[in-house]
Amino acid sequence: MEKLIQELRSANIGKVSENEMLSSHTTIKIGGPADVFVEPKDMAGLEKTLSTVKSHGVKWRAIGRGSNLLVSDEGIEGVVIKLGAGLDHLEMDGNTLTVGAGYSIIRLATMMSKQGLSGLQFAGGIPGSVGGAVYMNAGAHGSDMSNILIKAHILFADGTKGWLNKDEMEFSYRTSVLQKKRPGIVLEAVLQLEEGKKEQIVAEIQKNKDYRRDTQPWSLPCAGSIFRNPLPLYAGQLVEEAGLKGYQIGGAQISEMHGNFIVNAGGATAGDVLDLIAYVKERILNDYQVTIETEVEIIGRNQ
Repeated sequence: MEKLIQELRSANIGKVSENEMLSSHTTIKIGGPADVFVEPKDMAGLEKTLSTVKSHGVKWRAIGRGSNLLVSDEGIEGVVIKLGAGLDHLEMDGNTLTVGAGYSIIRLATMMSKQGLSGLQFAGGIPGSVGGAVYMNAGAHGSDMSNILIKAHILFADGTKGWLNKDEMEFSYRTSVLQKKRPGIVLEAVLQLEEGKKEQIVAEIQKNKDYRRDTQPWSLPCAGSIFRNPLPLYAGQLVEEAGLKGYQIGGAQISEMHGNFIVNAGGATAGDVLDLIAYVKERILNDYQVTIETEVEIIGRNQ
C-alpha cells in the first residue's frame, strides 16, 4: 500500500491521505478510516487515480457528498475516491445542461429555478451530488433523475469510459445499472430541462425545500431515507404506526419528525444504526407482515 500511496502523491492528482476518518465525509457523521483517501482535483486526476489503483490490484470505492451512505465503524479497505470540487463543472446549451458529478444537486436545482428552467424542482432538498443522484436515481415529490437525464458519462470499473443513455441506465426506483450490473463512476450527466414560468418554478422549489425542513430532521446528522418504500405503502408511515418514532439504540435514534430517518443523536456508531435497522425490520415484519429493505447504502469492512 505504501508504494501505491507514493505513486499517487507523485502523480499530483489531488489530495491523498492515509487513514482518513470517513465520519468527516458522510452526512450522518459516522464511519471509520479509509486506508487511502483520494480527492482528485480534476477529471484527469480521477482517471489517473483509478488506473493507478487498478495497476496495484487494490480495492476501491467512490463516494460523493456522503448522503445515503452508512460506513462501518471499521472503515473501508483499500482506496476511497471522493468526487468533489474538481468535478463540479457546468455548461449550458439552451435548456440542456452538462454538469459534473461533484456538483451539488440542491445548488443546481436552485440555480436553474432562478433561470426559469423546469425539471429539477424535486431535487431542491436532496443533500447530495449530481453523480450520486444519477447513480441511485434520486427522487422526491413524484419525480426523479430518470425524467431529466439524457445520458451519463461513466468511468467503468475496468478503467474504460463511455456514455450510457437513459434506457441503458436501466433506472428503476432508487436504482440504476451502475449499482450492480455495470459498476462505475458517474463523471458527468447531460440533463434536459424545459422553459417555464420563473415565479412558479421558484415557488415550487421553495415549497419542496420548506417541506423537507418542516418534516425531515436535517438539523441533526442523518443519511436521508433509511428504507425503501414498500410501494404502495410507505416505510415512514409503517414505522410511525408501529410507535417507533424516537426509539433509540445507543446514539442512533428514529427521528421524532419522520419515521424513515435515523439520526445520529450523539456519538452514534454504525453498529448502533445497524442494530436499529434490524430492530425496525423485525417489528414491521411482525406487526404488518411487510418486509422493508434499506435504501441507504451500507459499505465498509464486515459488511
